[in-house]
Parts: sequence; structure tokens; C-alpha cells
Amino acid sequence: MDLFDPPTPSDPLGEALHHLRMSGAFYCRTEVTAPWGITLPALPGYLWFHVVTSGALHLEPSGDESFLVGAGGLALVTHGAGHTLRSDPEAPAPGILELEREEVSDRYEILRHGGGGALTRLVCGAVRFDHPAARNLVAALPELIRIEALTAPDIERMQATLSLIAAETMQPRPGGEAVITRLADVLVIQAIRAWIETDPGARTGWLGALRDPQIGHALALIHGDPAGDWTVASLAREVAMSRSAFAARFSELVGEPAMHYVTRLRMQLAVNSLSEDGATVAEVANQLGYRSQAAFARAFKRVVGRAPGAIRRGPRDALADRLGSPA
Repeated sequence: MDLFDPPTPSDPLGEALHHLRMSGAFYCRTEVTAPWGITLPALPGYLWFHVVTSGALHLEPSGDESFLVGAGGLALVTHGAGHTLRSDPEAPAPGILELEREEVSDRYEILRHGGGGALTRLVCGAVRFDHPAARNLVAALPELIRIEALTAPDIERMQATLSLIAAETMQPRPGGEAVITRLADVLVIQAIRAWIETDPGARTGWLGALRDPQIGHALALIHGDPAGDWTVASLAREVAMSRSAFAARFSELVGEPAMHYVTRLRMQLAVNSLSEDGATVAEVANQLGYRSQAAFARAFKRVVGRAPGAIRRGPRDALADRLGSPA
């Protein structure tokens, strides 16, 4: 894993978007005919997305509310909550694991289902973000984001991406699954960017801190060099603030002291490297700037609650595995 691959820290929000690199658990090209329904399970740590290329659907998050998503629309269930898709609110909705699916590749399937009525085509997926800055960004999003084709900001770019996805789903060609998954990833990032640029909620909390000229610059410096020998004083110097003023403002905007944030970021990166890449404890300690393996191990256990040696490369989430293979 490349821990240190950011752009320059001159654009903190752009730097956070830079880290939105997805690893997909599951992508599915879906053709359903009314009446139809599908229940998607909760997948903590992942973001569900649904792109409607033709027809329409009712999306029901947890609770009684239902939202209509029409052709050219996109819905993001950002925190991986379970939810239901239906042709109408009364249609039965079996779990996706109960439905027969055609496996195209390890992470891409085709689902055909329904009662033979009006046709809806969509592309669905569950993706996750590995970099801590990206996970912080996703955690700051509302639980559901809906982008309608005719009202979305930056509509021309999003419509171009959607048109390419629709073309691939209408007339499958060799390599189509690779094209669809990559375009879907681009569309998800475009939707997140559109929300950040237009929603007042993006001006508070961690995202609001990124927009602050001085604290945003400090966050970008930390993300850009998590192994750096950072102190409150050195960060304050970098952003031309007094130590006390910087410490107070960082805690106010980010919600935790600066050095707590630095340590937590390092431990998130360490967990990724140990569990996903199979790095040794000594390698990770060195990558993250610790003078000794013992010092790293103490910090890791304090933050994570487990010794770093207990983190091993393991099987993917069992449910993600099941979603990635035919029922």
C-alpha cells in the first residue's frame, strides 16, 4: 500500500477527494420487470449505489419512507445501511442472496428478475474507501444522497458518464463489466462532489474544517505526510498561527485535538497495511515514523485496543464474499 501519495496540500478539499479510491465488493447489472423488489443487506463500512439507466424504482431505506428514483437518477446509501428497491411500494422484495444471478467475473454479476411487466435497468454496487481521509469524508455525508438527472449540479459531466453506462448496459460487449464498474466509480465521485459543492451540510464538521484556510491546510499537511514529526507547535508554524490559537481552533472544527487526530490517522493506515497488505509490524512502524517497534505497538494498542500482531491478512467480509458469488 502506498501510504504517501497525495497531491499538494494547497487544496485540502481536493486532496480529500483525491483519496476517494474505491475497492468494490460487488457490482451488478440488473434488469427487472414489474412487479419486482430486491432487499439489500446492511454492509457496514461500504457505500451502496444505484444508477437507474431506464425505467424507475422506489428506494426504501430503513423506516417507512420511500423515494422515487427515475431514469438518469442516482442514489447513494452512503453508510451501507440495508434498504429495499421495488417497482412499487407493494411489490414483494426477496433478499438479493435468494435470487439467481449470473456471475460474469469475481466482482460483477447480472441479475434478471420480476413479473414480466415494465422494464427497469440499473447498475448497483457496494464499494468501500480504504484511505482514512476518504472514510472521514464518507462518514460526513448524509445517509442517503439522491441525484436527479434534471436537477443535478455539474449535470453535463454526470449525464455524459451516465450515458456511457446506459450504452454499456443496453448492448453488452466484451469487457463491458470493466467499463461499467469504472464508470460507476466515477459517477459516485461526481455525485459526492456535487453534494459537497451545493449542500449546506458540507460546511460543518470535518468537511467544514477542510474549508477553513488554516485548519484545512494543516489537515492536508497531516494527510500528505502522516509519518512526519508533527507537533502542535510545528503545525501552528506551518499555518501561521500561535500554538494556543491553533490548538483551540483545530479542536473546535475537527472535534478532537490535533495530535489525537495525527495518531488516529496513523493507526488507521497501520490497520490497512497490516490487514490488507500483509506488512509486518516492523515495516509499518518504520513507514509511520516511529523510532521503535515497541513505541508503535504501544500507540497501536492504545488506539485500536489490540496488539498490532493480532491484525492479520484475513478473508474478506463474509457477506461481501457471498454478494460476490452467485446465490
